[in-house]
Amino acid sequence: MKHFINIKDIPVKDLKKILIDARKRKKLRKNLNTLEIDKDSPLNGKLLIQMFEKSSLRTRLSFYLAIKQLGGGTLTLRSNELHLGSGGETLDDTAKILSSYGDGFMFRTDSDEKIEKFKRYLSIPIINGLSPSSHPTQVLSDIFTIEEIKKKPISKLNITWIGDSNNVLNSLIAASVKFNFKLNVGCPKNFGPKKLVLDWVKNSKKKIYVYDNPKNAIFNADVVFTDKVISLNDKVNKKKKLFQFKNFRITEKLMNFAKKDCIFLHCLPRGSEVEEKVFFSKQSKVWQQALNRVHVQKSILLYCFGKLR
Repeated sequence: MKHFINIKDIPVKDLKKILIDARKRKKLRKNLNTLEIDKDSPLNGKLLIQMFEKSSLRTRLSFYLAIKQLGGGTLTLRSNELHLGSGGETLDDTAKILSSYGDGFMFRTDSDEKIEKFKRYLSIPIINGLSPSSHPTQVLSDIFTIEEIKKKPISKLNITWIGDSNNVLNSLIAASVKFNFKLNVGCPKNFGPKKLVLDWVKNSKKKIYVYDNPKNAIFNADVVFTDKVISLNDKVNKKKKLFQFKNFRITEKLMNFAKKDCIFLHCLPRGSEVEEKVFFSKQSKVWQQALNRVHVQKSILLYCFGKLR
């Protein structure tokens, strides 16, 4: 049994195994319909319990299809429907019930502390489907998409993030250390990665490059990422924050500073941080990026269930 909580805590050899397995499984599904089960049906009879404290579309759909295509099933819960918290049931009691009914637990939460507590009390693997500090399943899937399109290891590419320093960027930074790729971050002053994250990079004897000029950050990029400036449940002055990021919008003009064959990625949903001309351009690979999450989630599940070949 293995957990999948933060990229920084998972050995790079295991991360690479997941990607290799995902490539194989995607090829083998070429002639299969969406709900058809993989021929080896490796998780036959297994139940994945999903719980969401925050809204979800791609994570919910991709994990539902992932376990289904592997031969298992899923049960989706919303935290406000349970006794946990408002109903007075303790987290450790909840974890014991989840462990009794399910074989794995995928959790999208508003608290990193809750994930760590569940990990302590569960006797089944837990997968982080997004937390305030991390979005590991998204970023590993994005690496899969990048290598699929570019047909080379991500270590040979220049990756750029333009926008706010959030959970996706934290996981991308962790991935840059694990997979040894160059990462430029473009954001306004005072919106850079947190000191805790930068200290971890430094202690890992690696380096990322942070710029307060988006043109410098995007120069010569093979891949450009962005995300919403105003995240779900963001308790900030929205007008003020959008104004602070106005020069960090992904436009055609800005993309001209990247390589000609540069691709654009966005984990979605989107806001005003990207120009429609870029979002719907040939450089944009957001739909391929979204669909690939199914293939990578499948291999993450196999890793957690101890079935990865």
